[in-house]
Amino acid sequence: MNPTLLVELFTEELPPKALQKLGNAFTDLLSTVLREEGHLHADSVITAYASPRRLACTITQVAAVSPEQTLEERLLPAKIGLDADGKPTAPLLKKLSALGLDNLPVSELKTVSDGKQDVLTVSRTVAGKALAASLDKALQAATTKLPIPKVMSYQRPDGSTVHFVRPAHKLVVLHGDQVVPAQVLGLHSGHVTLGHRFLSQGEIQIKTADGYAKQLETEGKVIASFEVRRAAVVAKLAEQAAGDVVIQPDDLLDEVCALVEWPVVYEAGFEKEFLEVPQECLILTMQANQKYFAVTDVNGKMKNRFLLVSNLLTADPSLITHGNERVLRARLADAKFFFDQDRKKTLESRLPGLASVVYHNKLGSQKDRNQRLVQLASWLAPKVGADVALAERAALLCKADLLTDMVGEFPELQGNMGEHYAHHDGEATEVAQAIADHYSPRFAGDALPRNAVGLAAALADKLETLVGIYGIGLVPTGDKDPFALRRHALGVIRMVIERGLNLNIVEAIDHASTLFTAYPDFKPATEGLAGFVADRLRGYLKDQGYSTPEVESVMAQGASQFADLPKRLQAVRAFSQLPEAAALAAANKRIGNILKKVDEAPRALDASRLTLPAELELHATAARLEPASTAAFEQGDFQQALLTLASLKAPVDTFFDQVMVNDPDENLRHNRIALLRWLHGLMNRVADLAQLAA
Repeated sequence: MNPTLLVELFTEELPPKALQKLGNAFTDLLSTVLREEGHLHADSVITAYASPRRLACTITQVAAVSPEQTLEERLLPAKIGLDADGKPTAPLLKKLSALGLDNLPVSELKTVSDGKQDVLTVSRTVAGKALAASLDKALQAATTKLPIPKVMSYQRPDGSTVHFVRPAHKLVVLHGDQVVPAQVLGLHSGHVTLGHRFLSQGEIQIKTADGYAKQLETEGKVIASFEVRRAAVVAKLAEQAAGDVVIQPDDLLDEVCALVEWPVVYEAGFEKEFLEVPQECLILTMQANQKYFAVTDVNGKMKNRFLLVSNLLTADPSLITHGNERVLRARLADAKFFFDQDRKKTLESRLPGLASVVYHNKLGSQKDRNQRLVQLASWLAPKVGADVALAERAALLCKADLLTDMVGEFPELQGNMGEHYAHHDGEATEVAQAIADHYSPRFAGDALPRNAVGLAAALADKLETLVGIYGIGLVPTGDKDPFALRRHALGVIRMVIERGLNLNIVEAIDHASTLFTAYPDFKPATEGLAGFVADRLRGYLKDQGYSTPEVESVMAQGASQFADLPKRLQAVRAFSQLPEAAALAAANKRIGNILKKVDEAPRALDASRLTLPAELELHATAARLEPASTAAFEQGDFQQALLTLASLKAPVDTFFDQVMVNDPDENLRHNRIALLRWLHGLMNRVADLAQLAA
């Protein structure tokens, strides 16, 4: 079995937020080149390592020399490479010489057809490549193609300038226990690295590639694997929590894991008086500024203790904990000061200040926007079952906390602080909650507003943004969406569907557009924006597990009101399981194609003009099924409305087998078209079944 390969690049401290991505990319780039060069086995195991001061990887079963290859080399068209006597021409001899085949007999050439002409080819064996040569290529790719946030330039001792994410100091390349000659970034490979900055004892000579991680851990006090180190942090946090709950968002865990090589968790605390500050502020202060982990009880109530992850193991951590407590105390004191100062002014008293905050230079100030939100929330309130006065009040105050000191320091708390200050001001609970919830949902999977007033405010906020920004031409392109219009559209979709709101999106866009008439740069774009929302709606429904034909079948009926689309989709899926579904969908598509070719104005169906048994049977069956299907449809039982129509399969098939729709007799033709038009309307009330046809 071939030995394991180790490659380690030892650097100065790498950017923590990018460390995991850098480690994975370094490993992927390196292994990809080595695989392309033929050194890896199908069962080779690739392991990435990334710590604050190193990027590394190990790859099992790496061949010292790649297998030799037999190549079929295309030379020249036969009519150019050989003369009339079959002897090689000058161009062919030149080509063979370039390949090192000067003395190759013409008899060893092959003539093959490429479909257009005969071509001369030659088979030749290419020797395998040495690992050292392939490694230079792989290291070059792994260092130049890294997704580096910001490249540094630094000078090597020899005076050469190197460009990399951070200065690199050592390169380890071991194949089994042997050093493979390689160089990159001005470094030459060896087997010496360094361990923990404080806990290890000088240089470490790596003995074997297989023992790299274990030796680095025991001798260097470094857990090289990002995943193993992260799991250790999680385990140590749980141990120190002692039954309490540690708030540990993934982003914070990843960043802390990228800051330490030998994680140790210590407990510290702060004065209980700071618990008077809303715990969102305390948690954000700990996480954003200090990278600490807040602790709550099992009911989610904040405790005056926190956990910190240190890179230093010591028998007496008091210096570490006291120093961190002192730093956090100053941060929390600032937060408490902001909170106390903010409560000295009501939210309503801050409203005039919104006039000096620019929303968009083409759409006015935040005060102008606030007035639009109030009008839009007032219009939406009855449609979502909210009290109009409360909805207007919530919309009026929802942006006032933007002018508070706390939100100025922590913009992430906008809305949340507004809720706290609204409670302090004596506002109604529904209004206070709506101030926080009008930003919801903020991201995929986020909770929806807690009450109807919040729904009115949230819909107003998102519709105002969509209509205003879209109306001044700032339409999202590619991955650029600076005003988060896609997220706003998805938020509207989720609220309408998941809360079952009877809201016509086209009507809502039209109404919101009337609020921008005073702005010359605004151009109403109802059709374009409705299409933009419809595209987001398609994506949302597909994410729920529905197929493209199923989604298109319900979207074809119009997507201006989409609260009942999930029920329609469930009905379509149930209908699709019927044995008759495929035939009915195909027949429906055929009927639709016939009706598209009809130029005359629609005529009423005259049952007395139906003469053939097949058309009489189709009419009788449809007339018999229509009342039950209609009743189910009007009651919102879309599944039953569709299933009822399954009995139409046989008479529809017979009709198309035995009846000529385009009869020479004009009266018969128009009457049969009227029959098909009536049938088409009956079959497609829930969804356009033609979309289900294969």
